[in-house]
Amino acid sequence: MSKKILIVDDEPHIRALLEQTLEDLEDQDVEILTACNGREGLETIEEEQPDLVFLDVMMPEMNGFQVCQQVKANPDLQDIYIIMLTAKGQEFDKEKGKQVGADIYMTKPFDPDEILQKAIEVLQLED
Repeated sequence: MSKKILIVDDEPHIRALLEQTLEDLEDQDVEILTACNGREGLETIEEEQPDLVFLDVMMPEMNGFQVCQQVKANPDLQDIYIIMLTAKGQEFDKEKGKQVGADIYMTKPFDPDEILQKAIEVLQLED
C-alpha cells in the first residue's frame, strides 16, 4: 500500500525544496501531495488522509496551528503525523505547536537531510 506525504506551505520555493528533498521516496511508492494554504491543506488532509504532513505555520486563510488542531481533534485523522515547519522558533511558538498536537516542531531554515530522515523514520521506509 502506498504512503502519502502532504506539503502545506504558501511559499512556492519552500514547497519545491521539500518536494525535491522527498522525491527519492517516490521510488518506495510514496506519493507527494502539495497545498498552498491552510484551508487547501485541511481539505487535502480530509480527502487524501496522508501518513505525514509537513505543515507551515504562517499561511493565509488558515494558519498551521488551526489546521493541526482540527486534524488532531478528528478521530479519523488524529493518527496523521504532523511536522510543523516555521520561521518562528520562540519557545512560545513551540509550546503552541505542542498544544495543538504537532508531533514535531522544526524551525526554518531546515536541513533537507533531516527532513528526509524524519520522513523515512515516520513512514518506516528503507534508508
